[in-house]
Amino acid sequence: MVAKRIYLAGPEVFLINAIEVGENKKRICLKHGFEGVFSLDAKIDFEGKPPEETGLSISKANEELIKSCDILIANITPFRGPSVDVGTAYEMGVAHALGKKVLAYTNVNSRFTERTIKALNGKVKRSSDGKIRDSQGMFIEENQLTDNLMIDGCIHINSGVLVVEEAPADQVFTYLAGFEKCVREAKKILSY
Repeated sequence: MVAKRIYLAGPEVFLINAIEVGENKKRICLKHGFEGVFSLDAKIDFEGKPPEETGLSISKANEELIKSCDILIANITPFRGPSVDVGTAYEMGVAHALGKKVLAYTNVNSRFTERTIKALNGKVKRSSDGKIRDSQGMFIEENQLTDNLMIDGCIHINSGVLVVEEAPADQVFTYLAGFEKCVREAKKILSY
């Protein structure tokens, strides 16, 4: 029997120990009967390519990896701001549109509204229409969701699995308890 494949989406690819973190995630997948597929697994020839071509090659290769998988588990821990890594968000959308199961976890236990206000250094005010607005007059979502409503909505509609953890400060992108919970849930969903 061929193991179901899980695409491992998240900002871990930017870590200095990205390969190690990816291998740890793959071991967890294997322990539960899955094959983990990390975006850095893509075989891409970078030699002699300009940066733009390299970037586009990575994008294409990652989409092909997503297509080859049955499930996507996304690390939606806030990255370089109050929200999920934009590349991870895109990958979630691709997988969802392809009819694949999308599960997610975050290692930060705070709501998107709270994180957005904090990212704006509290420079917000409630306007006459009752909405909290930033200095440019743009309103801030107050839906009490984990992330942007489209991120939570995708997960809710798709698998309903969004694990929220509070990782130690020095392990925000490497803490894997929430990830392993997602892998266990994937097994239940697929009756695998």
